[in-house]
Amino acid sequence: MNDYADSVRCSVLGPVRAWRDEQELDLGSPQQRAVLAALLLRRERPVTLGELLDAVWGEEPPMAAVSVLRTYVSRLRKVLEPGRDPAEPPRVIVSVGDGYLARVRDDALDLAVFEQRVAEAKQLRAAGEGSAAAELLRSALGGWQGAALAGLSGPLAESERSRLDEERLTTLETRLDLDVELGRHGEVIAELISLTGKHPLREQLCRLLMLALYRSGRQAEALAAYRRTRGTLVTELGIEPGAPLQDLHDRILAADVTLAADVSVAVDVSVTADVSPAPASPQQPDPTQQPVSSAELAESAEPSFPVAVQAAARPAQLPADLPTFVGRHAELERTRALLPADGGAPATVVISAVGGMAGIGKTTLAVHWAHEVADRFPDGQLYINLRGFDPTGSMVAPEEAIRTFLDALGVPPMRIPAGLDAQAALYRSMLAQRRVLLLLDNARDTDQVRPLLPGSPGCLVIVTSRSQLTGLVVGEGAHPLTLDQLTSAEAHDLLALRLGTDRPAAEPQAADEIITRCARLPLALAIVAAHAAAHPGFPLSAVAEELRDSHGSLDAFAGGDDITIDVRAVFSCSYKALSGPAARLFRLLGLHSGPDISAPAAAALAGLPPRETRGLLNELTRAHLLTEHFPGRYTLHDLLRVYAAERVRADETPQERDRAVERLLAWYLHTADAAYPYITPNRRRIPLEPLPAACRPLEFTTHEQALDWCETERANLVTAVHQAVATGQPGIAWRLPAVLWGFFYLRSHMHDWLDTARTGLSAARAAHDRRGEAQGLADTAAAMRISGRHEEAIDSLQQAMAVCRELGDTDGRLSAVANLGDAYLHAGQLDKAVEYIRRGLAIDRVIGSAWGEGIALSNLGDAYQRLGRFDDAVDCLERALTVLRASGNRWVEGVALDVLGTVHSRLDRHGEAVAYYHRALETHRDIGNRWGEGNTLGNLGDVQLAAGERESARASWRQALAIFVEFGHPDAEKIRERLGRPA
Repeated sequence: MNDYADSVRCSVLGPVRAWRDEQELDLGSPQQRAVLAALLLRRERPVTLGELLDAVWGEEPPMAAVSVLRTYVSRLRKVLEPGRDPAEPPRVIVSVGDGYLARVRDDALDLAVFEQRVAEAKQLRAAGEGSAAAELLRSALGGWQGAALAGLSGPLAESERSRLDEERLTTLETRLDLDVELGRHGEVIAELISLTGKHPLREQLCRLLMLALYRSGRQAEALAAYRRTRGTLVTELGIEPGAPLQDLHDRILAADVTLAADVSVAVDVSVTADVSPAPASPQQPDPTQQPVSSAELAESAEPSFPVAVQAAARPAQLPADLPTFVGRHAELERTRALLPADGGAPATVVISAVGGMAGIGKTTLAVHWAHEVADRFPDGQLYINLRGFDPTGSMVAPEEAIRTFLDALGVPPMRIPAGLDAQAALYRSMLAQRRVLLLLDNARDTDQVRPLLPGSPGCLVIVTSRSQLTGLVVGEGAHPLTLDQLTSAEAHDLLALRLGTDRPAAEPQAADEIITRCARLPLALAIVAAHAAAHPGFPLSAVAEELRDSHGSLDAFAGGDDITIDVRAVFSCSYKALSGPAARLFRLLGLHSGPDISAPAAAALAGLPPRETRGLLNELTRAHLLTEHFPGRYTLHDLLRVYAAERVRADETPQERDRAVERLLAWYLHTADAAYPYITPNRRRIPLEPLPAACRPLEFTTHEQALDWCETERANLVTAVHQAVATGQPGIAWRLPAVLWGFFYLRSHMHDWLDTARTGLSAARAAHDRRGEAQGLADTAAAMRISGRHEEAIDSLQQAMAVCRELGDTDGRLSAVANLGDAYLHAGQLDKAVEYIRRGLAIDRVIGSAWGEGIALSNLGDAYQRLGRFDDAVDCLERALTVLRASGNRWVEGVALDVLGTVHSRLDRHGEAVAYYHRALETHRDIGNRWGEGNTLGNLGDVQLAAGERESARASWRQALAIFVEFGHPDAEKIRERLGRPA
C-alpha cells in the first residue's frame, strides 16, 4: 500500500470521519459520507454499484443516481489522495468490476480495532485472565465516539447502526459481567442502574444489576430491579422474563448461598422461556379481592424465609421540557416559594392549580417547573392528560386515571379493585410515606381531580385547567396561579429564540404586529414562528400581512374574549400554507375521537397509502399543527382539534366525512380481528363486514405483537366503540368488543371490557340486531363472570342462550351453556354447574367439537370432586386428558392434572396426588402458565404436609409464594398463612 493509503485513518463508530496524518478531511455531504461508510464496512471486499445505490437512496434512487454516485466517488478520491497524479490509479478507493473497494489498514479503522480487541478479550477470558480481558474490553469501548454512523440516514445506515450498536451493548454487558465476576460489584452498580434505565428490555443488564446489588448486601433493591424489568416486559411486550432472570430472582428470594460474592454465577443468556400470558384457570379467585399489604406479608412469614415484598415502581412519566421555554419569571418564583427553601420534603401535600385559557402555556409552565424540582421527589413522577376539555368529550374518568397510576406504580391489574372508593384507597396507600410529584394536566373540574390527590405529606401535585378549580382551592388548600398572556418582552424573546435575533430586529414593526395579532398567546406565537422558520426567505411583514388578511374567530371558544379572534387567524395562516393533501389530512383528523392516532390509523382515516401518509404527518408536525408525542403516534392540541373539526365541516361533504369515519373504525375492527387468533386461538371468529376500499389493516405474526398493539391502542379502541354508536355503526360497536375478548381477559381490563360490552349490547338492541344482541350478552356475561359478579353473569348468559335458540345459532347456544356451567361452578351452585356442563358436553359431542368436549369433561370432573363424587371425577378427568391431548389443549390439560391431584389428595392417596401435581407442574411450565404453577405448588405443599413431609411442603409453598408475590397475586395470602403455621 502506498504512502497516501498508509497515512489515512477512518472512523465509523460515531460520525463518519477521516484523517490524513493529523489533519481531518472534509468528506462532504451525508450522501457522500454514506458511500465511504458502505465501502469501509465491507473492508477489503468489493461493493457493487447496486449495493451503493441502495445504501444511499434505498428503493427509490433519483433518475441520475449512477452519475451522482460516481461523482461522490471521484470527490472522495480527491479528498483522501489529494496529491495523487491523475495518471496513477487510485489506491484508497479502487475500482473492482462494476463497483469499488476501500483499502484501509485494520489498525487505521476504529471498527477493525474494536473487533480485534473484543476477539482478544474473549480469548483472555477463556484462558482465565478475566482482569486483562475486562481492561481490553474497556479499551475497545473507549474507541466509540457516539452512535455508529451518526448523522447518516438511509437503509444501510439504519441497519448497520442497529447491528453495531447491538455489538457495542453486548460488549458492554460482557465487560460488566467480568467486573461483577471479579468482585467489582460495588463499582458498577451506578453504571448498571443508568443502563437499565436506558435499556429497560435488556434482561442481561437487569441480571447483572440484581447480582451486583445482592452481593453488595442490597437484597430488597435487587428484587425491586427484577420487578421493574418484569413490569416493563409485561406492559410493553406482553411477555414474562426469560428463565435465567426468573431463576436468579428465585435464588435471591431464597437467599441462595451460592450467590455469594466469591462464587461465579454463569448464566446462559441465550436460554429463553415462552411464558406468554395464559388464560386463568377455572379456579382463579375473585380479582376484586383486596391485596395483601407488605407489612402483613413480612409479619406472618417465618423469620428464616426471605419474603419478596412488592415495592412500588419508580415512574418517570413527565413529558419532555420544551427547549424553547422563555419568560414566566414571576410565575416561576411564586411556584418555587411553595416548596421548602432547604430542599427538604413538604410537610403537607402541596397542590398548585395553574389556570388560564387554552393555548396560554399552562402545560408548558407546569412541565418546566416539574422538571426543575423533580429531583426533590425521589420516588418518581406521575403524569396524565385528563382531557377535561377535549372537544370529542373523551374526558378521563377518575377511576381510569387511578388505574393508570396504579399500573405505573407496579400494581398488577388483577389487584385493582372495582369501585372508585376502593381504587382511591389503594392508590393513597401506594403513595403513603413516599415523595412523588404528580402532574394532572388539563383537568375539567375539582371532582375529576380530588380522587387523584395523595393522602399523606411529602408529595407535590400540579394541576392545570381552564377552570378556576375553586373547590380545590377552598377544600384542599390548593395555591392558585392564573396565567395571563406573555408580556411584550417575553413575546419578543420567544420569537427571537425560535427565529434568531436578526429577523425580528430587522423588521421590528412586523414583529410587533405579529405579537399583537397573536395576542401574546404562546401557542399562537409558536405556530407563527414555525411557519416563518420554515420560510426563512419570507419577510416578517409578509407573515404579518397573512395574519391580517385571515382575521376570524373560533366560534367554539367565543365569549367576548377578543384573543380568540387572532388564534384562528394564526391557525388559518398555517393551514393555508399546507399542501393540499396535508390540509385534507389535518381536517380529517378532526373526526378522530381518540386521545392520539398512529400513522397507520391516520392512513386509514385518509384512505391513503401508509408511506404517503407518513410524509403528510411530517409536514403537519413541521408546521406545529400536530405533535408527535411518541414515535409514530400523534396528538392535536385541543384548540387545533376544534379548528380541524371546523375545517372538516366546512371543507368536506357529509358523505366524505362519513366515509372517513367508516374507514377508520373499520380499520380498528379489522386490525383487532387480525390480532384475535394470536391472542385467542381455537375460539370462534366473529363474522365481519368487508373492508372499505383503501383500508389496509395491520398484520401480526406473534402473540406478543398482537397483545402489544391492543394495549397501545386500548384507549382508542374503547373510544371507537362509542364513536361507532354515535355515528350510526352498531355493527362495529358490538363486533369490536367481541374481537377484543381475549385481550381484555388476559390483561384484566375489567372496566373497559364491561363498558365496551354493554355499549355494544345497547347498540345492537337499538338496531334490532339479534345476532349482535346475543354476542353482546355473551361478552357482558364474560366480563361480569371474571369480575366475580356471578349472578349477573348467569342472568346475561340465560338471555344469550334464549336469543341463540331463537336464531338457531347452535355454536352460540353451546357457548352460552358451557359458560353457564362455569359461572355456576364459580358461584358455588354445584348441582346447576353439573347440569349445564353436562348439557354443553352433550352438544359438543353432537357437533364433534373435541376442543369443547375436553374443556367440558375437565370442568365436570372439577364439579364432581367438589361434590365429593370422587369416582365420577376421576372417570371424567381421565377421559378429559385423552381428549385434551388429542386436540392439543395443553392449558386445560394442566388444569385437569391438578384437579386429579386434588381428588387423590382428598382420598389420602398421597403418592398418587404428588405424582399428578408434578405432571401438572410440568405442563404449566411448558406453556408458561405461572398462576397455574403457583396454584399447583400450593396444592403440592398441602399433600406433602399431610404425608408428613414438612420440609418438602414448606419448600413447595415457598416456591408458590415467590410466584404469587412476583405477580402481586392475592393467593399469596393463602400461602403466607400456610408458611406461618407451626412446623
